[in-house]
Amino acid sequence: SKRSFIVLRGLEQNISCSDLHKSYLDGLVYQESQNRKLIYGPNVIAVQVPPYWRLLSKEILNPFYAFQAFSVILWFVEAYYPYAVAIIVMSVSSIALSLYTARKQYTMLHDMVQSHNSIRVSVLRKGSASETVSSSELVPGDVIVIPEREMMLPCDVVLMNGAVVVNESMLTGESVPVTKTPLPDLCEAGTYNAPIFRLQDYKRHVLFCGTRIIQVRPYEQLVKAVVIRTGFLTTKGQLVRSILFPKPVDFKLFRDARRFVVCLVLAAALGFIYTVIISAIRGEPIPEIMLKAFDVITIVVPPALPAAVTVGVVYAQRRLRRKDIHCISPHRINLCGQLDLVCFDKTGTLTESGMDLYRVVPVKNQRFLYTGAELKTHVFNEEEVLAAMATCHSLTLASSQTSLRGEPLDLTIFRATNWVLEEMVSQARRVKRTNPLIVVKPTWPPGTSPPHPGSMVCRFRSGLGILRQFPFSSALQRMTVIAKNLDEQSLVAYCKGAPETVARLCTPHSVPDDFQSVMESFTQRGYRVIGLAFREFKGSLKESDIKNVNREFVEQAMTFTGLVVLENRLQKVTTSVLHELLKAQIRLVMITGDSTLTAIQVAKESGMIGVAERVIRVKAKSPTATSKATISWRSVREPSQLRGQRQEAPRPSCETEETKPRIHFVIDGPSLSVIEDRFPELLSKVGPPPHPALCLPPRLP
Repeated sequence: SKRSFIVLRGLEQNISCSDLHKSYLDGLVYQESQNRKLIYGPNVIAVQVPPYWRLLSKEILNPFYAFQAFSVILWFVEAYYPYAVAIIVMSVSSIALSLYTARKQYTMLHDMVQSHNSIRVSVLRKGSASETVSSSELVPGDVIVIPEREMMLPCDVVLMNGAVVVNESMLTGESVPVTKTPLPDLCEAGTYNAPIFRLQDYKRHVLFCGTRIIQVRPYEQLVKAVVIRTGFLTTKGQLVRSILFPKPVDFKLFRDARRFVVCLVLAAALGFIYTVIISAIRGEPIPEIMLKAFDVITIVVPPALPAAVTVGVVYAQRRLRRKDIHCISPHRINLCGQLDLVCFDKTGTLTESGMDLYRVVPVKNQRFLYTGAELKTHVFNEEEVLAAMATCHSLTLASSQTSLRGEPLDLTIFRATNWVLEEMVSQARRVKRTNPLIVVKPTWPPGTSPPHPGSMVCRFRSGLGILRQFPFSSALQRMTVIAKNLDEQSLVAYCKGAPETVARLCTPHSVPDDFQSVMESFTQRGYRVIGLAFREFKGSLKESDIKNVNREFVEQAMTFTGLVVLENRLQKVTTSVLHELLKAQIRLVMITGDSTLTAIQVAKESGMIGVAERVIRVKAKSPTATSKATISWRSVREPSQLRGQRQEAPRPSCETEETKPRIHFVIDGPSLSVIEDRFPELLSKVGPPPHPALCLPPRLP
């Protein structure tokens, strides 16, 4: 048979969620663990710190340094001592400085990854008691026990029960703690025919290598996690590998540098030949002819060039280090000067991480009811808006049982309801749940009485129990929960997500006729808009079937119940930073999952889009059985009114005296996919000449 290499994968390849629960929950037998160790090797991310001699050999093998040595020897022969000594001192100093800096960066990277290579962990063995081993002994398929203390995770694991709060800032840069929940038995993150575990869809159940555990909350005796990737296969390992072995690049800078060197060599060769011929005609001695000819080469090709470049790179590296930016491949710093495009995320990068609730717009009788901004002191009596805001989230309680943890958006919406969240751990254990029964219930300010029996909130006096969550998926752009009214013992599903996505799941008679115009009136002013919907099952779903019901059944024939409008302010430094980049003639691109109209307004407020510049929205539709693929270009109009009580940041204009106002294109993910497949010739027009702003939500699969 033909031999070939295949890429080694972890346990996450072609395995179902149910198989992870059934086949691996008790751990591996010792012999199977040893067999897998022969395949995967030890669970370490080994970063070798190269000795100085190896770094020196790599540095001086540069052809420029060989030429420099030749030049110095020639100058000594010609008794040109001062310049020769100066070049030697400069070269030795620059090489020593470069070696010291590179060695220091390697040592820093080694220390960073070494911290998790020798952690003691408790491993479950099938058919025997648990044992404590070094983390380097772990292999995919092992089951580890997550301790109730802070620790650095030594590998990628999927959580099987309990809840864990982790800090993923080392990988993502986000300082907000993330709550990880147990992996469900069935596939819940998308519409798949087979319940296959896909890492991109189940990140909220995966604890990644290098992240720090802040809090562990067991709802059973032990919190178990199955190892799925080890060593360089982990997310952190892949990151370190990309640092150690960056992909080769062929920038225009390198091509131009090679052409420049070739031109110098040709000029030196011509000078060499000319000098030899002229000196021979004059009858000069051969040794003198050769010295003059070689001297011409050292004049054409400056020997001090590598030393000067090295000094400049080392100086740039020191400036970067003052800002906590480290580089183990210093010569790539020169590429930074060639950057002509910078892409930004919106939420948390251009804007602040936190959000403020601006307005809630409930729907009644297929009409929007505009309310004031006093939601925190006002209790709704209309429809299911309040219940949807209180239940449709993934929040959990901290160890103090008083503070909430979760996504900033979820926190803002839930806190605005004035409801409280409780975790019924004892009740969950009675019904053999792997996660707690979460109950949300209304509260009333001191000195006030509960609402009258006929009010909506009175229906929820005992609260709503969240029985199952279909987590948020960026591909689906929504999340859904199934809740139980503890007073009426009825089951209701609540959905929250992108307004257009939620509206498509609802019955047409529940969506207001002016839905699009009302939504755009907020998104055009830069607000973030969330759609809410619910569905009462009325006997079509039993509580015993909740665990096995699929997402498609739950998210159909829903009733649209309203919009939540949030305000996401610009960071203080955003405008000045973008202005500086625009002055440097660097093209700016915004990539966001928010509404395109929201992205356009934020781009205008931040200065990414100038005052007099036009914005064109590109929409492309896939072909159908009766029509061809189409593409439309529509100018985005200005919002009819300015945002109340919000001062717009000054917009630095990116126009110059020689250029006319630019045109910016905004494209959503599905439209970009259609253009790539059906109109590839338009890609160069959609991403036009240098320096336009392009707002591009994530591409949907």
